[in-house]
Amino acid sequence: MSRIGKMPIAVPKGVKVDWQAPLLTVTGGKTVLSRRLHPSVKVELAGETLKVLPLDENNESNRAMWGLSRTLVSNMVVGVSTGFTKVLEMTGVGWRAEAEGQTLKLSLGFSHPVNLKLPQGISVQVDPKTYRITLTGADREILGETAAKIRALRKPEPYKGKGIRYEGERIIRKVGKAGGK
Repeated sequence: MSRIGKMPIAVPKGVKVDWQAPLLTVTGGKTVLSRRLHPSVKVELAGETLKVLPLDENNESNRAMWGLSRTLVSNMVVGVSTGFTKVLEMTGVGWRAEAEGQTLKLSLGFSHPVNLKLPQGISVQVDPKTYRITLTGADREILGETAAKIRALRKPEPYKGKGIRYEGERIIRKVGKAGGK
């Protein structure tokens, strides 16, 4: 039995859930998220809670998809009600970031500026003093991919600590070359 899968999902007020197997649509505020769930699970709406149940609990592959499907549904409900946020911090001399609509312009010490077009549903804010990049969106999966793409442009390096990192990420520093005798 899946410990994650058997937990019910609370549906807040203003969030509407529509289950037409295997397509689940969650609507809240101005956001609509849809996802095709694995055919081995079903969703039950009971008042203000959702339950994700396997069709056959004895099948091992059904049980494997049970917990994953429950987490995906929970992320959809939280995404349309409150949304998700990722914060990236830049550490580097002369590095800059600027947001213009759906484009993020980065100056990362390359010979050219880097312009990133953000996916639909992801918004960005840049603090003009510290150049902290705040990404927000309803779809947790797309938000994480976007943050990872930005971080991959200049991964934090262990010697000087320069790079783009997630807020709260700890970079283990290495000692440089030992001086010769």
